[in-house]
Amino acid sequence: MKKAWLTGILAFAFAAWVFSQEPETFRLTLEEVVELAQSDAPSVQLAKTRLSNFYWQFQSFRADYKPVIGVEAILPNLNRSIQSITLPSGGVSFIQQSFMSNNLGLSLRQDIGLTGGTVILNSGINRLDVFANELNPRATSFLSNPVSISLIQPILGYNALKWNKITEPLRYKEAKQAFSENMELAAYTGVQLFFDILIAQLNVEAATQEKINADTLYGISKGRFEVGRIAETELLQIELSVANAENAIAQSTLNLQSSMEQLRTFLGIQRAARFEMVLPLELPNFIVDPNKALQFALQNRSLIVSLERRLKEAERNIAQAKGQTGPQISVNAAFGLQQTGSTFSDAFQQPLDREQLTLGLEIPIADWGKAKARREIAQSNLELERLNVAQERVNFEQSILLKVRQFDLVRDQVSRALRAYEVSRKRQEMTRNRYYIGKIGITDLNIAVQEQEAARRTYIASVRDFWEAYYDLRRSTLYDFAADKSLVNLPQGY
Repeated sequence: MKKAWLTGILAFAFAAWVFSQEPETFRLTLEEVVELAQSDAPSVQLAKTRLSNFYWQFQSFRADYKPVIGVEAILPNLNRSIQSITLPSGGVSFIQQSFMSNNLGLSLRQDIGLTGGTVILNSGINRLDVFANELNPRATSFLSNPVSISLIQPILGYNALKWNKITEPLRYKEAKQAFSENMELAAYTGVQLFFDILIAQLNVEAATQEKINADTLYGISKGRFEVGRIAETELLQIELSVANAENAIAQSTLNLQSSMEQLRTFLGIQRAARFEMVLPLELPNFIVDPNKALQFALQNRSLIVSLERRLKEAERNIAQAKGQTGPQISVNAAFGLQQTGSTFSDAFQQPLDREQLTLGLEIPIADWGKAKARREIAQSNLELERLNVAQERVNFEQSILLKVRQFDLVRDQVSRALRAYEVSRKRQEMTRNRYYIGKIGITDLNIAVQEQEAARRTYIASVRDFWEAYYDLRRSTLYDFAADKSLVNLPQGY
């Protein structure tokens, strides 16, 4: 509901902008930027499209294990031509032949995943009308096939249906978890762009305030210089501070405009817009258990499913190499009932059985080691994949534990940076007041101003580091430790 509200407000504001000369300014919190990123960003729409693609691939895979029912018909097949025939006397004569055939059949085909074979069930009726000519009168006959069942079964071969049943569910599960990762990646990117704008915004405010302070100092110092209380070099130093403040305003304003454009592009906003970000000073208070973080990461991340899928695919390649390079045996068997007659009903009277059995055999005799090499390559690839998977899993687990430790350190840094900023700000105010009354020189004041600005930047950077670490931890584990809930969420229907 809140996402819809935010989207509606933005849409209304953008429509109103068309009738105004200035772009609308949106005052947004960090949470609101994250919600907009996860609902409207083009990257999220791409993630949904990719998920839909994998969904239909999975549905196609599932359909491979279900029966296929079809109707086949040729209505009609008319043929009129002159044909050569052999006469009883042994001679050859050319006569005109005309006939029409009509065929109608119903079939059911079922693939067997366990064995890789196929069962086919058929039923059909054929009608043949031979038109009269100079040798024969008109004749009509029917051929019925009430029921027939066929089995096509390869033996010792590669069973693709069996292996697809192992790998395809893993591929779809991987795609679903990757979608949740893409949603959290959009949130993480939104956080980065939020702080890009916020820091540029605060830098503009700080530079503007510094310009005001520099102008005030310049006015005071100019008066002191005129009465000979300070040297010209000190006045020039203050004048330089004024110029530096003006340059800082111009540069920070440019950075702010660039950051706003990046966020507007990321959110897919077509109209011009300005953003005013609210500094998130209230930090959530929670403890991240490293073991739980690792547990959630192993449970939710697509990488873990990908590692399992890669091992299964390597095992499948071995089975495929063995099945396609060894002896090939196939069995085709069929049983059914048939009958023919001059009328439709006669074609179903006392049907005769029909049996067919075919055994096919193909044994390679000499291929000069090609089959063995193919099997050895597949086996070597499996061993290599096992080593790669084991190393990637270790690296993944270490990265999760490292992110947890870094998150704890970043949270502690925020309080220390805030204390340092408060001290530096108080010292800068006291130093400035002492300069106003002539107790200290401009050098001491500049040092205090620079230290206060450095502390301010460090504090804002620590706040940014905290929130980026928090959303990076969410992205890495697909779990929100602040809200104590899973972040594995899918659109309805998946």
